[in-house]
Amino acid sequence: MAIRILWVDDEIELLKPHCLFLEKKGYTTTTMNNATDALELLEEENFSAILLDENMPGMGGLEAISKIKQIRPNIPVVMVTKNEEEHIMEEAIGAHIADYLIKPVNPNQIVLSLKKILDGSKIITEKAVVNYQMEFRQIAMDLMNARDYHDWTAVYKKLVHWEINLENIDDQNMLQILNDQKADANNHFAKFVERNYLDWLDGSDRPELSHTVFNSYVRPQLKDKNTILIMVDNLRYDQWKVIQPLFQQYFNHTQEEMYYSILPSSTQYARNSFFAGRMPLEIEKRFPDYWKNDTDDGNKNDFEPELLEDNLARLGLKDLKTKYYKILNSGFEKHVLDKFHSFKNNDLTVIVYNFIDILSHAKTDNRIISEMIRDDKTYRSVTQNWFKNSYLLEIIKQAAENDMRVILTTDHGTIYVKQPSKVIGDKETSTNLRYKLGRQLQFDPDDVMVVDKPEEYQLPKVNVSSKYIFAKNDVFLAYPKNYNHYVNYYKNTYQHGGVSMEEMIIPFVVMENK
Repeated sequence: MAIRILWVDDEIELLKPHCLFLEKKGYTTTTMNNATDALELLEEENFSAILLDENMPGMGGLEAISKIKQIRPNIPVVMVTKNEEEHIMEEAIGAHIADYLIKPVNPNQIVLSLKKILDGSKIITEKAVVNYQMEFRQIAMDLMNARDYHDWTAVYKKLVHWEINLENIDDQNMLQILNDQKADANNHFAKFVERNYLDWLDGSDRPELSHTVFNSYVRPQLKDKNTILIMVDNLRYDQWKVIQPLFQQYFNHTQEEMYYSILPSSTQYARNSFFAGRMPLEIEKRFPDYWKNDTDDGNKNDFEPELLEDNLARLGLKDLKTKYYKILNSGFEKHVLDKFHSFKNNDLTVIVYNFIDILSHAKTDNRIISEMIRDDKTYRSVTQNWFKNSYLLEIIKQAAENDMRVILTTDHGTIYVKQPSKVIGDKETSTNLRYKLGRQLQFDPDDVMVVDKPEEYQLPKVNVSSKYIFAKNDVFLAYPKNYNHYVNYYKNTYQHGGVSMEEMIIPFVVMENK
């Protein structure tokens, strides 16, 4: 089926050869020699795109664009002009033209412009599919040959790259192949963590972990610039990649690292360890008033400022001028923005931002949010839209204007759970769906990583015989009581605390102007 193009130019008779060339390329071209008649035609007929001369007698191209957009708001307009003056280009771009061509134009230029506008997404998508097909075998080999945490970080980053690049394709078979490859990778990753995690805690060849990353990555950034550290709770690597352009519009240098969340990959454990620079068991022993076990009442992260203060003193940074904020709602987020003038000269300002965690829990509890977030693609989209309109982004902008350094990181990620696995425990067993702490636990050993001696993993325990189990892959842990109701309620929700690339391999980003 031919693609209909409207070409408006007062010298249209001279462009007949161009129109014939477009016809051969599959475009049906309707011509007009003035904008007024073209607007009347647009009231009656629709076109795929418009080629519009900028300089015409009567109504010029720039004036016509605004009237065209009133009639057909979504139609792409290509401005064609002899005028190369910068202010003309700026006006045209400001009017949301799709492209800008300088006369004299050759037919191939026009075809390329139309292809870019009308078929660009399709061409890019088709190319992405071909490229993934070519790389599929290499990724499969990479995950089979992955030997250390560097290899696994590289595998995960590749998979996220293809997830984002293929998220708009219609080929469901190709998407299923990618999802299956990611599930296979998570299966191998869980085995890798089971084999190596304990050695990491002993200091063997290991990634930066929750309790080491502040000293290794944050501390070196606190020497020469006032710094804002933004801890976005529950931010996955794929979510960071889609919001990255929002931040990069304000900073000209971005350094991206990755580190690994400790287990359990949950806020209570990972974030306390991040700020304390200690593993949970050591926090419990040194600061018993600051640590709450899973079965204790109350907020499990109330003492992050105190743990941070102790960590800074231990690192020889106690004289730093610091401030800590925890943002739990948009009202307080606006309050922190309004306070920017009071903390911009601090050596270190910490902002804990809980939106993503709230969003993931809302997916479980709120029917409207559940409909909005149907999969990882929509989860990324909602995350991007939120940040685009957040007060936090305005804080970032002001930080850039004041030549501050911004560190953005997280405490752990989250995974979309699909497969229930039955667990039996006593009444003191913890309630988290991706890990359990308790006595006399009964479970399917294929679905979990088992820690029989928590003290070896530097984890607290409630009783002498307590053990931890961590769900692997996309499993969530369900009790036999009211099993069907429980499974239906939590299936296809976002959870964290277990062993997966999404939960454990997480971003640490430094942004500044250089």
